[in-house]
Amino acid sequence: MKGKTYPILKTEVSDEDAFHLPSTILKDYPHLINALGYIEVLSDSTLLIRFDVGENGEEEDQDKSLMMRLFLDFLMKDAMKNPSKLVPYTQEMSDEIENLLADVVLDE
Repeated sequence: MKGKTYPILKTEVSDEDAFHLPSTILKDYPHLINALGYIEVLSDSTLLIRFDVGENGEEEDQDKSLMMRLFLDFLMKDAMKNPSKLVPYTQEMSDEIENLLADVVLDE
């Protein structure tokens, strides 16, 4: 089967450059709608997009993973914009957290 070629457009999302994929990709391949993916740079003009298409039971894990990445991206952007608000993590802070969690038991 010969693969199709789809055009992409450069755009800006949240003050960052991005590529916009046409909706026809998702119409042709609906299993990719909630898939997470990665871009591998093959050369200066060639990128390979890989989608992780898991089992249906993995959707919740993917949602959690996506939310965690979005949250961490937000923290990183805020840290870059406001470096004066950063506070060094000290041994005292670590000891305090360890004491707070000393009697906490997690279910497996």
